Amino acid sequence: MIKICFAAYSGDPKPKDREDIKVFLEKLYKLTDGYREIVFLLGGYWGLMRDIVDVIREKGGQIILFPPLDLEDLEYPHDVIVLKLGLSMRMRSIPMVRSSDIFIALGGEAGSILEIITAYTESKPIYILTGKGYSTDKIGLLSPYIDRRRLTKINIFDDPETLAEEIGRAIKDLVRSSHG
Repeated sequence: MIKICFAAYSGDPKPKDREDIKVFLEKLYKLTDGYREIVFLLGGYWGLMRDIVDVIREKGGQIILFPPLDLEDLEYPHDVIVLKLGLSMRMRSIPMVRSSDIFIALGGEAGSILEIITAYTESKPIYILTGKGYSTDKIGLLSPYIDRRRLTKINIFDDPETLAEEIGRAIKDLVRSSHG
């Protein structure tokens, strides 16, 4: 199974951002044979993350949530796995990102930037959708590499369909390499 971690804005999303999420996930669904061989990892069920979860659930995708300690007891959809790690908002991001094979930021603020930095230091392939007006747009200033170690390339996209196409290729490459 390929594990894809999403970072996304936790506040009230703009309607255009919700539409872009849907466009991205619909395209990815078509490119990956109905999310076959994919598990999606997210930090919760609010803001843009809720939109992501709802679209994936609608398509029958597998989801694991990593909510922070203070939000572990919220009501979550019955068909997702909720890992209650007892960790703070920031700390829960580390096992979530480290568990992934691919990291995607679809617009967010400081928490998403922390997750991008974690993905970089863990050498996870990073894909960021920019042009949304969120602080994650600024990561483009640091791309393609955050520092001179060049641990992993940061791939920047401003179009959700193009991003989905690139993720689809990356998933196929990972599946091919894991099946030998």
